[in-house]
Amino acid sequence: MDPPALSPVRGVSRCVVVALAVAGAAWTARGIWQIRLAVAGRPVSGPPDQGDGRHRPLTTLENAYHLVSTCGDLATVLCAIAFLAWLLRVRDNARALSGRRLRYGLPWVCLGWVVPIANFWVPRGIVAEVHRAGDPEARLPRSVNLWWGLWLIGALSGVGLMYADSTDAVIARAYSDVTPLLVADAAVVGAALACALMVRALTGAQQRRIEALRPVSE
Repeated sequence: MDPPALSPVRGVSRCVVVALAVAGAAWTARGIWQIRLAVAGRPVSGPPDQGDGRHRPLTTLENAYHLVSTCGDLATVLCAIAFLAWLLRVRDNARALSGRRLRYGLPWVCLGWVVPIANFWVPRGIVAEVHRAGDPEARLPRSVNLWWGLWLIGALSGVGLMYADSTDAVIARAYSDVTPLLVADAAVVGAALACALMVRALTGAQQRRIEALRPVSE
């Protein structure tokens, strides 16, 4: 019987780890700038958004935060693209290795992140399935649950990955109460680090399984 058609995963996993490092650095910079805003204190002219559609000129520090925030958003988008590319590849390999249909169909690799309620567990479920197919007898790495827990904190806190307010409103929050912002930022950075460990663990397990299936003559 011929071995299943499998795709190499080490290259794309390295891209994901680099993207996660960049995103983590960007969110760390965001937190540092929020601390700088809190230390500087709100200008006497008030918050950037004056209400009724009026905005005062931004200070140099506020302008810098806008730039840092934009870089963080771009890094997050690039990281998401790289992660989904990795997840799609390891999921396809997992299906080939297991020889059966997986619980979550292909559309869920993307939809699982955005469908309300389902996004509380579907992405983690896909990762867990990938792990079981790559190393059926091994326990789920702790990094999976750590990553998912921190991701939920950062994404659903209202001040983390999914800011409910504009950048100017976040600046106003930094002036008045920076602690929730920093907690969410720390959760996002922690999730990036845990995700890198998870990607390395699952990639290593799957790559070892792939190599074990190769004919000795290779």
